[in-house]
Amino acid sequence: QVRLVESGGGLVQAGGSLRLSCAASGSIGTLNDMTWYRQAPGKQRELVASMTSGGSTNYADFVKGRFTISRDNAKNTVYLQMNSLKPEDTAVYYCNCNVRTTAWVTINVWGQGTQVTVSS
Repeated sequence: QVRLVESGGGLVQAGGSLRLSCAASGSIGTLNDMTWYRQAPGKQRELVASMTSGGSTNYADFVKGRFTISRDNAKNTVYLQMNSLKPEDTAVYYCNCNVRTTAWVTINVWGQGTQVTVSS
């Protein structure tokens, strides 16, 4: 079993910053791609940023230059630094990871989500 737990969400004014964390625990062999998604009310879940185990990153156009994804492999944790936040960034942010477990099985795991609310 592998579990992802997000933290760091909250209420912030437009222009402010938040840092989300996602910590993985359990029967982890290797953490592969780690990805942040978000889902606003009434909208589909969308990719925000991803990072491979080798450090390559990918960002959605709407966050480029404002958000930064990083990871600490020693802590099995991925971060999302969010700067210059806009009201349209309001959403539940989810962490997702492809994990090779200690049983040599590759699984896809989702966290429970953390709410980010940006006020205007």
